[in-house]
Amino acid sequence: MNEKIYKTMSRAGVTSLVLGIVAAVTGIVSGIMLIINGTKLLRKRSEITF
Repeated sequence: MNEKIYKTMSRAGVTSLVLGIVAAVTGIVSGIMLIINGTKLLRKRSEITF
């Protein structure tokens, strides 16, 4: 019984760790992409004519 609980807790801990890493990487990549796109838009702002 104790081994089953230990294995379940280990799996839950590993899963939480992996999901946390994936979420952090996704957030960082999204932030970098937003900054790059924002700078591109600001540079091209003078080319827009109405």
